Amino acid sequence: MHAVPIEVLIEKFEQLPGIGRKSAERIAFYLLDSMSRQEVQEMADSILHAKSSISLCPVCQNLTDVAPCHICSSPKRDRSLICVVENPKDVAAIEKTNEFHGVYHVLHGALSPMDGISPEDLKINELLLRLSTEPVSEIIMATNPTVSGTATAVYLSKLLQPMGVKVTRIAHGIPVGGDLEYADEVTLIKALEGRQEM
Repeated sequence: MHAVPIEVLIEKFEQLPGIGRKSAERIAFYLLDSMSRQEVQEMADSILHAKSSISLCPVCQNLTDVAPCHICSSPKRDRSLICVVENPKDVAAIEKTNEFHGVYHVLHGALSPMDGISPEDLKINELLLRLSTEPVSEIIMATNPTVSGTATAVYLSKLLQPMGVKVTRIAHGIPVGGDLEYADEVTLIKALEGRQEM
């Protein structure tokens, strides 16, 4: 239907989450028809720069350009309170509330045997290492209220309880099957306030 380079570009955009064929075509034609070569080059350069300069924080496993990240290195944060989330975008969602003053741990996924995701595929060992080196009083499980998110929270709570740390779960102010990144700030605040021990 289109020239081969255009078709390849459309297919690449279709691989992005939430982008279907029509949206991919619109983006491709906007880049080719409405943006200058310099603007396209700047966009490509910014993507490559972000990809090459961003790494995982050695403490919390969040995406960062410094080590440790700004949250982990902040003296205003309560390091005895760790909020465990599935993905870096969940950290951003909770940070928007301005209500949580602890630190985070990013698992980079959730347990899902059907998809071949086991505990070894997540950043669980890094969390256990933190607990052996830092005094932690509470761990908040802020995984998504999905089957895999709940399974991950239950698995971690059973793993952590023998260590004598209090394990809580955020309240279900977030709809079941939803993702933290789409929740509004008020819902996230209520979910954090209503957390319960597991």
